Amino acid sequence: MRVFVLIFNARTENEGIHTVRVGDRNKILMFESEDDATRFALMLEAQDFPSPTVEEIDSEEVKQFCQSADYDWEIVSENAGIFLPPETNVEETDWKPDSEVEKTDPQLKAPEKQELSDAELDTLRRKLEGLL
Repeated sequence: MRVFVLIFNARTENEGIHTVRVGDRNKILMFESEDDATRFALMLEAQDFPSPTVEEIDSEEVKQFCQSADYDWEIVSENAGIFLPPETNVEETDWKPDSEVEKTDPQLKAPEKQELSDAELDTLRRKLEGLL
């Protein structure tokens, strides 16, 4: 069965799946409806969570992941009504937003901008004007 889950930093090396903490356990929510998953993602954003991406995936893949990670899972049916995120979030996640990864991992940092001298800028300006 195809379901929808919330992914942070989708399709990156720092990808993470959204879980809900229930006691001392993590639970992955699998939404039957893409609209419900999108609404839940918007509610997370309203709680100052980073913006997740709604991804369609086979429920068996999620179940296998849950077994390997010792997580619980729950299917949120389309007719379940409004499913609200918890009022509190965990203090520290297992993944980091992309901006934090760039700060902590020098290999993933964007190249620093190089400043040009006035002479170099004038030379470039003349070359560009010559093209017109």
